[in-house]
Amino acid sequence: MTRILYIEDDNNNRMLVRRILMSEGIMVEEAGNAVTGIQMAMDNPPDLILMDMSMPGMDGLTATTKIRNTPEIADIPIVALTANVMEGDKERSLNAGCDGYIGKPIDVDTFVEQVIQFLR
Repeated sequence: MTRILYIEDDNNNRMLVRRILMSEGIMVEEAGNAVTGIQMAMDNPPDLILMDMSMPGMDGLTATTKIRNTPEIADIPIVALTANVMEGDKERSLNAGCDGYIGKPIDVDTFVEQVIQFLR
């Protein structure tokens, strides 16, 4: 079974993504902050990480850089899932090491297919 780690500080966002993906048979684990998420990824590497870019404490850009610099988990695909949709935000996410970028609010009709593209 495909397993995704969603690192996001907002409970409502985590619940929505979990419901959408689980309805398609994708297992979702959640971390409420970047430090916990990195540790979860190291303890049990997921197939994909969905990363919020704006979190208190360590932001998603920093967390992505840390993951990319940790050999045991450096190859896990990371997709920025963020409300940061201003000019340059996508580029900053990709430059930090994200493999893709999905803006919020998500489109519930296309979200699953967007995520699956990064699992292939």
